[in-house]
Amino acid sequence: MPKWEHIAGLLGLITLIVGHYLGLFWAPPERMMGDVGRLFYVHVPVAMFAMLVFCVAFVGALGYLLTSRMEADWLNEAAIEVGVVMNVLLLMLGSIWGKPTWGVWWTWDPRLTSATVMLLTFVGVILLRQATQSPEKRATWSAVATVLAFVNVPVTYMSVKWWRSIHQMQSTPETVSEPMVFVFRVNLLAMALLMTWFIARRWRIAKHRAMAEAPAPLPPAPQVTS
Repeated sequence: MPKWEHIAGLLGLITLIVGHYLGLFWAPPERMMGDVGRLFYVHVPVAMFAMLVFCVAFVGALGYLLTSRMEADWLNEAAIEVGVVMNVLLLMLGSIWGKPTWGVWWTWDPRLTSATVMLLTFVGVILLRQATQSPEKRATWSAVATVLAFVNVPVTYMSVKWWRSIHQMQSTPETVSEPMVFVFRVNLLAMALLMTWFIARRWRIAKHRAMAEAPAPLPPAPQVTS
């Protein structure tokens, strides 16, 4: 019987293939950017879930600080690593989109800058985890560091509203045609299923690693007879 996350991952992969096909061949081209605008169906879900996965890491960090349960620390560890990968993809896809639309691969736009700072802070949490040997100290310190790093998530999300930026504002169903909204939601569902699979699998790796590193139980005390 496959684990539940494998079912989510398989459904996510199938949905991703369908969503990307629709985005490439069925959805209409964007009115201003033409076919370049088809990156919308990939870049925006990646950006949304990069921030959402960091929110999951924040929940895991708070969960450990409040309960000291290692399961919450494993969730924090899993979500941070998945979120860092998504953040890298976010910046790469943004650069690919930026070249034909802005004329440059990179500019220190507030959204790009805040997304980069967000990536670096969570990479710092990973480095902190690797530098700490004690499981309890590692869990505590990384939980505190995650809470501090999480400040960058709302800043990144709100950056296009708080500062003048060449990055476009967040789209809404009212500003996007119905076929584009449908394809976007298909890809969003695919990303949700795949992120569930990645986090669940990484959580299990963290669990088994912790169990392997745990000291062997002490032998039973010898019985004293009189």
